[in-house]
Amino acid sequence: MTSPAATPGTPYGTLPPASPLPQRRPISLPRLAQMRAAGEKITMLTAYDATFAAVADAAGVECILVGDSLGMVCQGLPSTVGVSLETMAYHTASVARGLHRVQGTAWLVADLPYGSYHESPEQALRSACQLMQAGAHMVKLEGGGWTAPTVRFLVERGIPVCAHLGLTPQTVHALGGYRVQGKDDVAAAELRRHALELQAAGASMLVLEMVPAPLATSLTAELPHCHTIGIGAGNGTAGQVLVLHDMLGMNLGKMPRFVRNFMHDAGSIKGAMQAYVQAVKDGSFPDNALHAW
Repeated sequence: MTSPAATPGTPYGTLPPASPLPQRRPISLPRLAQMRAAGEKITMLTAYDATFAAVADAAGVECILVGDSLGMVCQGLPSTVGVSLETMAYHTASVARGLHRVQGTAWLVADLPYGSYHESPEQALRSACQLMQAGAHMVKLEGGGWTAPTVRFLVERGIPVCAHLGLTPQTVHALGGYRVQGKDDVAAAELRRHALELQAAGASMLVLEMVPAPLATSLTAELPHCHTIGIGAGNGTAGQVLVLHDMLGMNLGKMPRFVRNFMHDAGSIKGAMQAYVQAVKDGSFPDNALHAW
């Protein structure tokens, strides 16, 4: 059995240099603020390795999230609770190398995993530093109320923070399962209070997961300095995020009803990502009819 010949001028087994990517302004917090002010939706996808991160960047995705969802889609765990900080740092470094290899411009967000920020703001700082040193531009943590002082502590020390409210997978057992949050007036008022506290603490991004679309839309208007990123929260947020494997139609369990399989009509994974970006930008995804919780 013979192997294909190597490309002349390249080490055997390596790929030839990629074609130059279209020039895009590096994504930064000021750039995200400019996009929002101009009414342009922000796109985010998860990625867990160098190759998918590079493809997502080339497809025009602005923000890449190294999510602790890797526990389920990569490690086969039943939830995100079992993911370690060391695992998150490993995958963050892999994604960062993929972006650097293709001179990527995407904004890289990494999840602080369960147990890595719960003890104290000082513990959160140590954990965040590990992810930032691995290549993250921003860290994400879940929950409201008790997290606001931690967010302020990190932001004051120069670490950008993305918060996460609504369905928070790290506390799914306490929530009674994967259920919509903020449906009644009391729950909505608490979620709103937490969101405003997180903005006041300095969070510059906020994932809203599985909350009623009208609530997510109203919160977006009330949070001018904190960009809302929806997942199962309608199309009134400043941007959208999906788990990579879900939007490619690859799921080991039940596919959430708010997910669209962008791979279905695409000729390639990059094509599916480009279709996702376009659908978010033009407002055709998500469909609010699927968020009538």
